[in-house]
Amino acid sequence: MPTGPAPDRSTSPRAILERITLQMASSLDLQVVLDTITQGLVEELDAAFARIWLLGLGDLCADCYKAADCANRSRCLHLEASAGLYTNLKGEYRRIPLGALKIGKIAQGSSAIFTNDVLGDDRLPNKQWMLDNGLRSFAGYPLKFRWELLGVIAMFGRRPLSGEEFERLAVFANEAAIAIKNAQLFTEVQQLKDRLQAENLYLREEIKLEHNFDEIIGESQSVKAVLRSIEQVAPTDSTVLIHGDTGTGKELIARAIHHMSPRRVRTLVKVNCGAIPANLIESELFGHEKGSFTGALQRRIGRFELADGGTIFLDEVGELPLDAQVKLLRVLQEREFERVGSGHSTKVDVRVIVATNRDLHAAVKAGSFRADLFYRLNVFPIEVPPLSARAADIPSLVNRFITKCSTKLGKRFDGVSHATMDRLMAYSWPGNIRELENVIERATILANGPMLQIDEVMLPGNSAPLLPVADSLEEVERAHILRILQDVNWVIEGKQGAATRLGLHPNTLRSRMQKLGIKKPLSTA
Repeated sequence: MPTGPAPDRSTSPRAILERITLQMASSLDLQVVLDTITQGLVEELDAAFARIWLLGLGDLCADCYKAADCANRSRCLHLEASAGLYTNLKGEYRRIPLGALKIGKIAQGSSAIFTNDVLGDDRLPNKQWMLDNGLRSFAGYPLKFRWELLGVIAMFGRRPLSGEEFERLAVFANEAAIAIKNAQLFTEVQQLKDRLQAENLYLREEIKLEHNFDEIIGESQSVKAVLRSIEQVAPTDSTVLIHGDTGTGKELIARAIHHMSPRRVRTLVKVNCGAIPANLIESELFGHEKGSFTGALQRRIGRFELADGGTIFLDEVGELPLDAQVKLLRVLQEREFERVGSGHSTKVDVRVIVATNRDLHAAVKAGSFRADLFYRLNVFPIEVPPLSARAADIPSLVNRFITKCSTKLGKRFDGVSHATMDRLMAYSWPGNIRELENVIERATILANGPMLQIDEVMLPGNSAPLLPVADSLEEVERAHILRILQDVNWVIEGKQGAATRLGLHPNTLRSRMQKLGIKKPLSTA
């Protein structure tokens, strides 16, 4: 036989509301607290209808049912919990302006409204709805923690409430405000903890990566022009579009901008848009809620939220699918986003730097890139020159890479021979600085002495050019199209096809090929 005291199931207003108070105080999950309060009023106090609105930012102004009543669109009341007659949080009263309707008046005046004559009280509209549902009483109280307004709690009853019940509800509203504030603070701490953990994980992954450069190397005029651009734009919050061929060091430019900006104390978060599957790009950028899709086993913070207060670098931004481009445009315009599976917007303060090797002007004309997004991104363009346009910097780069490889391999090198340097200076470097570093590393691995020797075998494009030198404009066009077709194995359509690379419609490319007499070789698979 149990020996402990029986649970108090008294029906006095004090005992009923104390039971709800104990239940709501047992959790620090904000939604659980809110649902416990509203559901408790319905089940324990026989409320027909109970709701809680919390004060929040104006976020649905364009679609708000009560927009015409809203004088200040910066803040409003958000419906967060509902029990009884209606549980839908997306209806007409999902947002209520301060000062509008009875709920907005309670919030604005920080004073309660309660009555046992809902049909005769002019403060309460919708008489027919109340009559249809047999409602007799109403009680609405501001939720205040110290001097801070948190929101409003309100309930309708099918029976009159006693004076003691109205008084206890006022006390209960204060206790509910304390429980809600504790849950909000816990949620904020948990979010900061989750973000810190995600940021630490991201930084640990970054440390594992081997960057191509520790600093920008070069004395050529083209490099100096890039450095001047970095110095000009870094102190601002302007969006930067870095354009350049693969291997020219676009990420290094982004790092330099971030480290010279006021945001350098926060994280520089990188995202390679071309390396993420199209069905996961939204989750990667903006995060997702638990259960929002198959495999979403827990809530995840996206890269934009991780970069809040810092900088996000979107590499290969030209590879973003069109639906992801729409969501990126919203972040740039509104400075807010929604996690996958969430109905709430999250504000974010992020500086955006993007990079691409594609011709976005041509992509806009071809319809594969949004024109409005392009103009949002192209605020401050920086063109990174290919290595072939800054050959004077090759000796400095070679010496830097030799030093780096010497440390990595534990070997000592004195440099390269004059013949090797001449060969390196004359080479066209289609893979740019990345290719140069790879060639130097290969040479240091194969070297048997302190002087590096690099012959034609290590520079595959040096001795057998794929295409002849062209003089006329038509020959240049033909050579360029032919080179792209060879690069993609004569695939015309698709994301990696020649038409996309050239920024042309596939039918336009076929027409050009026919005009220029370009045909696929029979031996090409």
